[in-house]
Amino acid sequence: MTIRTLIVDDEPNARDWVRKQLADQPDVEVVGECGDGLAAVKAIEDIRPDLVFLDVQMPGLDGFGVLDMLGPERTPAVVFVTAYDQYAVRAFDANALDYILKPFGRERVREALQRARSRLGTDLPEPVRRRVESFLSEVPPEREPLRWLLVRQHGKSVFVRTQDIDWIEAARNNVKLHVGKETHVFRETMNALETKLDPALFLRIHRSTIVNLNRAREVHPWFNGEVALVLADGTRLTVGGSYRGRLRGFRKPGH
Repeated sequence: MTIRTLIVDDEPNARDWVRKQLADQPDVEVVGECGDGLAAVKAIEDIRPDLVFLDVQMPGLDGFGVLDMLGPERTPAVVFVTAYDQYAVRAFDANALDYILKPFGRERVREALQRARSRLGTDLPEPVRRRVESFLSEVPPEREPLRWLLVRQHGKSVFVRTQDIDWIEAARNNVKLHVGKETHVFRETMNALETKLDPALFLRIHRSTIVNLNRAREVHPWFNGEVALVLADGTRLTVGGSYRGRLRGFRKPGH
């Protein structure tokens, strides 16, 4: 079995070091390198590696953000590369995701690789999904909200800036992102996506609707006592009864 491996780190020297440690491993093929989180998400989508050496601390989209954008179902086996303190490292280990603590040595890379071999030699996908879900649930709430989403469009993966989304609609276990005249299906639930979006920009107004407040134009009564939120393009969205309180005192971002 050949382990197709991607290396992600914003430090070229760190990528080079990991690559050199893997060079003499006959069952490892380095299929790519990335210097930032967005490039990593795109590469994982396109290349579908078996294993990723993933730096945690990167400018822009960090390692946690990479996992958020991919979601558990699309996340390969991950070896975190981190400079976090021992408390955080123990959290990684408790969720059975391996880690390399910077600065790291040759033997530590090989030990992490051996652990990855063991997991890849067993029934990996479902256990990894469970571990990633558990790990993401423990990520501190002060993390930056999602700025980008990766969606499928015309057979390829494209990035959508969250601030460009007009509104979001529930579609069973997926959501529909309404972006101007385009609609994208994104593999995420409303509840999960709501927790990742910027609360200063996005407001849930119905169990099946999240709206970008910058697109809101007015609120007024609708049929049968309902309340409607009208967007700048004229789109009318029903405000659920249990969500109306959220609109009281609402101010547009920047106002």
